[in-house]
Amino acid sequence: MSKNSRILSLSQTTARDLYPRLCNARDFIDTRYHLPLDLQEISRQAFLSPFHFLRLFQKAFNKTPHQYVIEKRIERAKQLLANSELSVTEICFEVGFQSLGSFSSLFHRCVGAPPSRYRRRSLARSRIAVLFPEAPIPACFLMMFGTPSPLA
Repeated sequence: MSKNSRILSLSQTTARDLYPRLCNARDFIDTRYHLPLDLQEISRQAFLSPFHFLRLFQKAFNKTPHQYVIEKRIERAKQLLANSELSVTEICFEVGFQSLGSFSSLFHRCVGAPPSRYRRRSLARSRIAVLFPEAPIPACFLMMFGTPSPLA
């Protein structure tokens, strides 16, 4: 066996071993995204150093662990805004943000609308869906209620 084939074989074995460990760390984030998390704590789930974990996580999932946590928090906030009576402030803290200002600005940047406007749009859509469950909704009607595009 040549030296290059041994290195290739070793790197393939390592990749097969690392992916499940990275998935364990991602699952750890999925269950604790609403809590304060740091890179050290998450990287311990994969049994890797923080900086090595950061590089591998980004390579495996095309986003950093921090970006993944933010994505999970924003997705949960969208669900709560559309389906609960909690205030925007309560939702902010429920999903793990420490500041209403940072939550609102980050939500606006990621979603394209501030949380309160997102809630109003979601409620308008749900009311329309209840009133007319089978009827297609014209794009011009959706645009009247503030939807940025008919596909959104």
